[in-house]
Amino acid sequence: MGDSYNSPGMLEVIEEIKNMHPGIFVHSVHLADETDDDRKAAYFGNLNDQVALVAEQLSNITELRHGFDAIGFSQAGQFFRAYVERYNSPPVNNLITFGSQHMGVSDIPTCKPFDVTCQLARRAALGSVYSTWVQANIVQAQYFRDPDRLPLYLERNHFLPDINAEHDGAPNKTYRAHLEALHKLVLVLFTEDTMVVPKESSWFGSYAPAEDSAEKTVIPMRLQPLYTKNRIGLRTLDERGDLELVTCEGGHMRLAAECWEPIIEKYVGGVLENSHAPEAVLRIQ
Repeated sequence: MGDSYNSPGMLEVIEEIKNMHPGIFVHSVHLADETDDDRKAAYFGNLNDQVALVAEQLSNITELRHGFDAIGFSQAGQFFRAYVERYNSPPVNNLITFGSQHMGVSDIPTCKPFDVTCQLARRAALGSVYSTWVQANIVQAQYFRDPDRLPLYLERNHFLPDINAEHDGAPNKTYRAHLEALHKLVLVLFTEDTMVVPKESSWFGSYAPAEDSAEKTVIPMRLQPLYTKNRIGLRTLDERGDLELVTCEGGHMRLAAECWEPIIEKYVGGVLENSHAPEAVLRIQ
């Protein structure tokens, strides 16, 4: 959020990965060629359309055809998971998410000082987060999950409830099969994260409804219906040892080298069974 595919920080991360894994191919996912337009797309747009656009983009990259490792920074983590569940062609080997909002947020993320684009998007979302226009056009509103208005959230939000299989009825078998096809799902939580509310969303945690408790309490991943009922394959990954819950010390996206480098070194650039080396696909938001 507030970044672009070719920002100095992103280019630095790419170079670090190339140094760790000589010869690796790295593609930085983008929603627009122009830097400013790509940054704005992190605030304004329809997530379902954006995920479809990314799927088309990845399908046309020859180097990725045998599979790749995907890294999602912040909100890009749940967007990449949506790609895995809905498309996964080319397939993702390891999915690594840093500080992502897998169970949504109960507050719209705050903005950096002087980020007018972010401030406009945040104001629009907070004004009427579950209105038809906001749900179709403001990115952060499309993963806003109010624990005290869950029926309205399920009715109006057409992104997060879908990829989390929160609606009544039989879950999408394709979504579950695709997620279970991952070799590893690595979920990184920042210990002092105040932008992701609650921070446990990075591990599929969410706030309980207020009427269930006098204070805000977090429902952990293993007590979530999507896990207990195995609606998207999360429990399958966990039970077979392929779900990794990792912590990084510090605030949201404070990527100290001692935190992120061992993760990237371990879970990126391995060799698949077909002897083709996977590539890293990166996106920072």
